Amino acid sequence: MNKMRVGLLFGGCSGEHEVSLSSARAIAQALSADQNSAKYELLPFYIHKDGRWQAGEVAQQVLASGRPPESQLASENSPQQLPSNENASPNTELTIPSPDLNRWQSPPQAAEVDVWFPILHGPNGEDGTIQGMLKLMQVPFVGTGVLGSAMGMDKIAMKMAFANAGLPQVKYITVNRSQVWSNPCVFPKLCEQIEATLGYPCFVKPANLGSSVGISKVRSRAELETALDNAASYDRRLIVEAGVVARELECAVLGNDNPKASVVGEITFDSDFYDYETKYTEGRADLAIPANVSDAVATQIQEMALQAFAAVDGAGLARVDFFYVEATGEVLINEINTMPGFTATSMYPQLWGATGVAFPELVDQLIQLALERYNG
Repeated sequence: MNKMRVGLLFGGCSGEHEVSLSSARAIAQALSADQNSAKYELLPFYIHKDGRWQAGEVAQQVLASGRPPESQLASENSPQQLPSNENASPNTELTIPSPDLNRWQSPPQAAEVDVWFPILHGPNGEDGTIQGMLKLMQVPFVGTGVLGSAMGMDKIAMKMAFANAGLPQVKYITVNRSQVWSNPCVFPKLCEQIEATLGYPCFVKPANLGSSVGISKVRSRAELETALDNAASYDRRLIVEAGVVARELECAVLGNDNPKASVVGEITFDSDFYDYETKYTEGRADLAIPANVSDAVATQIQEMALQAFAAVDGAGLARVDFFYVEATGEVLINEINTMPGFTATSMYPQLWGATGVAFPELVDQLIQLALERYNG
């Protein structure tokens, strides 16, 4: 029996490059498990931070080490790279590629792939861009398609989809960069509107970045002005959300047209909010699976997670995050992540592990769901 060739696509042009490497290593290990090794052949494809694809020995070496190559560019004038530390500050500038690079040119080995597993996080990976490229290749791929991936990345489009589905959310205001970087008359009025509508504390976020990059919690006019300016440096579309005193609960979804929801988990942390450093520094956050909530709350979250998945036309997998306001009993949807972190210690696979789906089986199911979606 011929093995199915799985193109594991990892790395990418985003500040979550190293997170992708960690996820890819875990998936590669799952594909080598006894029940999968007889079915699948792994073909690794590494995307440099400058957008170049590489297969073969280089991709194998990156996958084995979990670190980018020593030099991302074979040019004497290579610009400074992002640090190879997963916990490095996300504010570091990404590489500006040379104009003569053949970016996004897939290696010849790409023609051998039977199904793609794009374990790419952040912009240029889970925002619909790579999904569009894979769709043009006319080969099955794991995860949500172009539309759902784009909505899952864009917080404004996501919230509009949730509102249309009748899912309760925190109050929010959308902002354009032009309002922030405007004349001295417009900007103060924007701040006044935010204060009057949302009050303090509130959260300022770029609309199109993952992993809490560029997000600030603010409690005063001075902090608001600084946070808006910072977020505008990342994206031309911003969102400002009202702060709530709530527990942060999460639910994993698996499936296509008839998806299932996992048990509910909870994230707890000592920092002011679940920022980039807390998210990716070992020991800064704790996961409780299952979460200590009533059956009624857990069921409500599971149902809302499936509604959110349908609202963005999700496929394969997603993790849906919620706020549980114990004081009022409210459950508010926060966001959906259509390509969540996938290491053995990440919330998504842990939620399914607690639901009875082991990591290797989960990877197998996702590949089968990709084939189902493609053939359906």
